[in-house]
Amino acid sequence: MDQQKPSAQISVDPDLPPPKGAPTSAKKKHWSWAVGFLLICAIFYWGFRHPVQQPAGQGAAAGGGGRSGFSGPVTITTATATQGDIGVYLDAIGTVTALYTDSITAQVTGVITAVHYKEGQLVHKGDPLIDIDPRPYQALVTQAQGILERDQNLLAQAQMDLDRYKEAWAKNAIPRQTLEDQEKIVLQDRGTVKNDEGTLRYNQVQLQYCHITAPINGRVGLRLVDPGNLVTANATTTLVVLAETQPITVVATISEDYLAQVMAQPQRGLNLPLEAWDRTSANKIATGKVISFDNQIDTTTGTVKVRALFDNAQGTLYPNEFVNTRLLVTTLHNQTLLPSSAIQHNGAAAFVYVVQNSQANTRSVKTGVSDAGKTAVQGLNPGEVVADSSFEKLQNGSKVAISETPLPNSPSEGKSP
Repeated sequence: MDQQKPSAQISVDPDLPPPKGAPTSAKKKHWSWAVGFLLICAIFYWGFRHPVQQPAGQGAAAGGGGRSGFSGPVTITTATATQGDIGVYLDAIGTVTALYTDSITAQVTGVITAVHYKEGQLVHKGDPLIDIDPRPYQALVTQAQGILERDQNLLAQAQMDLDRYKEAWAKNAIPRQTLEDQEKIVLQDRGTVKNDEGTLRYNQVQLQYCHITAPINGRVGLRLVDPGNLVTANATTTLVVLAETQPITVVATISEDYLAQVMAQPQRGLNLPLEAWDRTSANKIATGKVISFDNQIDTTTGTVKVRALFDNAQGTLYPNEFVNTRLLVTTLHNQTLLPSSAIQHNGAAAFVYVVQNSQANTRSVKTGVSDAGKTAVQGLNPGEVVADSSFEKLQNGSKVAISETPLPNSPSEGKSP
């Protein structure tokens, strides 16, 4: 039997340093960590630059996974394209303006004796408003009447003398000069009587000015004077302000760019409907008709003023109130209408998700006029059903499930009528 050679055993003293060039355990760990970190970085970089491509149609076959990785059918609400009419409106800001506004001042001097109106009262033409002490003017009227009566009698006397002179002249009883002088005296007295009549009428008018009445139907403002106040004729102090509010007008401004389109309508835009809405454009206040256009364009704003008349029977419009206006220029008929919330945009392009056989497919459309939450579109037929919610989950070919109730945060909720 061959004898085995004993293996050489080398004992290493742990206290001695390792041989020169031999790697230490610390260096081995350091290099292993570095290599592992670099390998992980390389894997992540390759995965970022080369994502896993899903085969075409796989998402639809798996149940219509959407843009955010949803699985199963996408629950949506739908809208149906309809055929109808839609108006072309011009939106503008407007101001409610009283049809007439009268600032009444005193035309005679005197002390106010009575104020007949109440603040904010609706008055009619001829209703008493303010009385000024009439006694001085009544005295002037009486004086003028007396002078007139005296001069009328003088004229009558001169006329009788003229008649006598004519008879005497016919008998050659008086000279011709006496007759002619009497004729001129009669003419002078007639002139005096006319002057007296004018003075009497003037004083009567001054007396009427002491009783101020409403010149128009309207609403009076706050009381500006009190009984006992002294007012002066033709002064700038306003006694009462009266504004006619039934009917009332709204003055709006439209851009000169649309003026030709408005003037092309029948009667050059007159009688076009104009709607007044509140400040938030949420509630329609009233509807009136255009009655006039300004005769020039404002060069600083490039706009033209339009005045519309409102009957304002309920008093909902108030003078100087700010309103948003909508001028109906024309009405488009037989248009395909769709809720504006169902139309999606990709830059300048518009599209919808047409729902057929529980599947949503994209279709490009051309949008037109929008009004009251609806938009006229081309590229869609009346009766076709489109998606109206859950657009963030949809893509071309997605499987869908139609919900009968509005979804939370659905665009179809809270639409303005």
